Amino acid sequence: MDAIRIERLSKTFANGRKALDDIDLRIGTGEMVALIGASGSGKSTLLRHVSGFIAADQQPSHIEIFGRPIQKNGRIVREVRNIRRDVGFVFQQFNLVHRLTVEKNVLIGALARLPLWCRLTGCFPRGERERAFAALEEVGISDKAHERAADLSGGQQQRAAIARVLVQHARLILADEPIASLDPESSRRVMDLLTMLNRQHRLTVVVSLHQVDIAMHYCTRTVALRDGRVVYDGPSAALTPALLQQLYGSAARELLDPVDPAAPPAPAAPVGAHRFGKQPERSEQSEAA
Repeated sequence: MDAIRIERLSKTFANGRKALDDIDLRIGTGEMVALIGASGSGKSTLLRHVSGFIAADQQPSHIEIFGRPIQKNGRIVREVRNIRRDVGFVFQQFNLVHRLTVEKNVLIGALARLPLWCRLTGCFPRGERERAFAALEEVGISDKAHERAADLSGGQQQRAAIARVLVQHARLILADEPIASLDPESSRRVMDLLTMLNRQHRLTVVVSLHQVDIAMHYCTRTVALRDGRVVYDGPSAALTPALLQQLYGSAARELLDPVDPAAPPAPAAPVGAHRFGKQPERSEQSEAA
């Protein structure tokens, strides 16, 4: 069974811009797939349609999650909340409640399966709290469980968001530019965690990225979008600079990892190792390993 099945998906915004144009796509259960494209290519819009956050154009189209329709012909199904229990969404800006503790933010992932009184009071059964702590241990920040989410670094907040997905018991992870706001070391940790979800927990992962080298390092398959259309769907290893130039023209530079000529030379990496070259937007030197 496919984890995601998309047929003839199109989306036109109110200003007339076509964000998605006749998308057909299938993602198999257990795959880890990179979704790449320059800014405005439709990556985030596609992920939001798959999760049922946005309805497509009202024309023949179909999106299924593990064989269950989540929207059809531009209408989101009534059972969308039940289907979303299988879908964990990892946002670029973490989507945590800053005033709550890290533990409470992670426990939010369990709300869908808990009785109404838990949702209203914020009181969670002991078993759920134990699952939340175990998830925080797995992502390496159990020592931050009782701190406010606002006090965490960007990389730690993203790891808390991934722990929330673990507590949710999601089967499909949609990660929308999860490392765009992070420094290189935090980016590596987040991508390693998504790989762990895929390999150890056998979850299907679709991650949108700007950097092709990261897609090549972590995902065997890449889907490339341009102007709302799929222009490539195949092995990540085949995404050479020449092919990217052919697909994107001058916009290909946005997808290639820039090198800062003023930076000191990096130590040689082992064959096949990945080098994150993105400059940090927020320092996380104090973050514990």
